[in-house]
Amino acid sequence: MKNPLIPYSLLFIGVCAASLSAVAQDKTPDTVSAGIYITSIHNIDFKEKEFSVNLWLWLKYRNRAFNFYDNLEVPGAKEVTKSFVTIDSSGDKVYMQMKLQCVMKDSWKIANFPFDKQKLRFSIENSQYDSRSLVFVADTVGDHYDKRFAMSGWTIDSCIIATGKKAYETAFGDDRLSKPHTEYSNFKVRLSVHREAMDMFWKLFLGMYIAFLIAYVCFYIHSDGMDSRFGLSVGALFAVIGNKYIIDSSLPETTSFTLVDTLHGLTLFFIFAVVSSTAFSLQLVKKGKAEKANRFDMIMAQVLLLIYVVLNIYFINAAANSN
Repeated sequence: MKNPLIPYSLLFIGVCAASLSAVAQDKTPDTVSAGIYITSIHNIDFKEKEFSVNLWLWLKYRNRAFNFYDNLEVPGAKEVTKSFVTIDSSGDKVYMQMKLQCVMKDSWKIANFPFDKQKLRFSIENSQYDSRSLVFVADTVGDHYDKRFAMSGWTIDSCIIATGKKAYETAFGDDRLSKPHTEYSNFKVRLSVHREAMDMFWKLFLGMYIAFLIAYVCFYIHSDGMDSRFGLSVGALFAVIGNKYIIDSSLPETTSFTLVDTLHGLTLFFIFAVVSSTAFSLQLVKKGKAEKANRFDMIMAQVLLLIYVVLNIYFINAAANSN
């Protein structure tokens, strides 16, 4: 005999399954297709750790509740200006296009300056909806930047666009959340660039090398002119220190040891070696060993110059070829 409750049980299970499916569907976040086209990057300011970017941004989505004009968030931006906003909602999707002018704050890697390679970052979020309601999908069709625009002194290596989730360890005051953790979907762009450094290198370090050569020619001044040798060496020492302060004034503060520090420290050490060699020669002259002092000067001149040149080539080549 059939149990009369079986059909009702099956009906109940079906209703529950449909309800769970509906709940699951309700929790599926809406997607927003996002694309970008960079028209220019300029005003790269190392001291203030910022750069300016002009770009076109477009968004395509079905949920008409998304208000990207008022709720567009650009993390890391110091200033954001929207212009030329176009919204087309005539079809089944909303198409929104706008031009953005942003001043972005970023951190620079200056360990190998001026042979540095930087990554310029830009990202957007929607401040109203978190990742439970909205996720971005990248529009990868076509180029992402104008290859004709010139970043003065820089070369663009790559432009990568991607999507992801940005975690915030806070509930933003929402008591409904069990723990202080919120995730927002983001659309992000990473532009890898490297500096065309050789002209800038000589512009920055030519004074330092001239100062070293001034100290170096002291080896070729006769032992009778010891005062002149000391005077030139000390003057070269202060010239190198002044050159370093000038370069440091255009760079952000850092606790790491940079190529600028290495080359200036190396030059100061070798100028000190010149001064020490001059002092030793003076002692030989006072003992009546002028010929031995001259021979010592010639040997030290060749040894110090060779070591100085080799070390400079090594450190510069390491910085230029670093990733």
